[in-house]
Amino acid sequence: MSAGLSSDRDVNPGHPTTDKKLADFDPVKKPKRNKFAFVCAILVSVASILLGYDIGVMSGAKDYIQTDFKLSDLEVGLLVGTLNWYSLFGSAAAGVTSDWIGRRYTIVVAGAIFLVGALLMGFSTNYAFLMVARFVAGIGVGFALMIAPVYTTEVSPASSRGFLTSFPEVFINAGILLGYLSNYAFSKLPTNLGWRVMLGIGAVPSVFLALVVLAMPESPRWLVMQGRLGDARKVLDKTSDSKEESQQRLSDIKEAAGIPQDCNDDIVQVQKKSHGQGVWKELFIHPTRPVRHILICGIGIHFFQQASGIDAVVLYSTDIFKKAGITSSSHKLLATVAVGFTKTVFVLVATFLLDRVGRRPLLLSSVGGMVLSLSALGFGLTMIDHSHEKLPWAVALSIAMVLAFGAFFSMGMGPIAWIYSSEIFPLRLRAQGTGIGVAINRVTSGVISTTFIMLYKAISIGGAFFLFAGIAAVAWVFFYACFPETRGRTLEDMEVLFGNLISWRSALKDEQKKEDVHGGNEGQIQMGTKA
Repeated sequence: MSAGLSSDRDVNPGHPTTDKKLADFDPVKKPKRNKFAFVCAILVSVASILLGYDIGVMSGAKDYIQTDFKLSDLEVGLLVGTLNWYSLFGSAAAGVTSDWIGRRYTIVVAGAIFLVGALLMGFSTNYAFLMVARFVAGIGVGFALMIAPVYTTEVSPASSRGFLTSFPEVFINAGILLGYLSNYAFSKLPTNLGWRVMLGIGAVPSVFLALVVLAMPESPRWLVMQGRLGDARKVLDKTSDSKEESQQRLSDIKEAAGIPQDCNDDIVQVQKKSHGQGVWKELFIHPTRPVRHILICGIGIHFFQQASGIDAVVLYSTDIFKKAGITSSSHKLLATVAVGFTKTVFVLVATFLLDRVGRRPLLLSSVGGMVLSLSALGFGLTMIDHSHEKLPWAVALSIAMVLAFGAFFSMGMGPIAWIYSSEIFPLRLRAQGTGIGVAINRVTSGVISTTFIMLYKAISIGGAFFLFAGIAAVAWVFFYACFPETRGRTLEDMEVLFGNLISWRSALKDEQKKEDVHGGNEGQIQMGTKA
């Protein structure tokens, strides 16, 4: 029997069935996660703690600031929400700066600006001074929000890009939790001192960020755009799963940058360096069909991430718990810690599912859960509002749905908005395209966080969450119709998925059929040659 098999192999060495070895039937071993890329992703994601901490700490500090400075609800709303508006200037500037001085030093700028803002907030003597300090801190937050996902995306190998690019959202949630814990820890201090310590201590992560960036390499894609192929090759060798992948990534980046494949010098001349020239025209005035589709998806996911009400829940959680019947200040702050803990746990769950399940199924499941939890929260708060006696079941339902909403958001919508928007834009448009997404994100967040108090006083707090549930339902339809799956694709291959806004599935199937036919023809030619 074995002799016969051996004879067959000798006679037909090229036959597809007789070339098989026992090892070919073993399960494919998954490559180990690249440790260097993992460390780089963690270090740059520290930048995201800046936003998370500010959101979390302001949720409790605003009550003490309102008491200390005797502020109106409108002034509180402006204090809380305007940082998001201010961050627009930071994200717009970061898009230019990251192409000019590089991704790495843009991170240093983010940390330095937020450091100054945090110290100014801690030493504020009046409302006007505090608003100026918020402006400075907002610029730093805008820089950090834009650059962290871009850098992480560009250093990550395709096999673990979803896992690594979710780190900024993980650190935002960690920052929120730290902010909540800071509120609880310093709540016993005198009113005029407690909130200053809460805000001022936010300078610590920015100092750490400015120091750790020295251990990080520059983005290989930015290096190629500057003609520094030798430096880019070294970074890719360290951040790829294999030597072959490193060479393929370099080849793809060179093609995207317009550098000939046979050009392998360490330093090459790049005709047009990417400092943003012509990018805005290509994005908005004369976009191709794939770029238009990408832009709609990039803007849409950031808009719906914030329009579905996450910042209203996180920033005004003490108000929501008060409406739900929790009157003790310490109990309200402890409840916010539970929200922060839940969000952090579930975003960690998401990091391990993104490259296994894919972006699209996780996003649709997440938004579906958000619709249900927001609807139930609106129902519970409406019942409490219209009842003259305490309803324990409605209180329990409202608290549980706040936690459930945070969990559903963090397991999909939260991290995927940053991952998806940072990986779909072509290299030549990535910095500015991601900056636009951040700008939309912060504008929407600013509107929600500034107007939430006025909104719930106008239509009731239950009505506000029914409104958010409706927006989340529209988001689900939009994502289902327009968003192709990007898991496993290289960054340079993304444009293939886009170009047909609604009918992208049929276009993708047609492309797959062409690839199958082409692959089949190649196989026939090879077999014919060997015969």
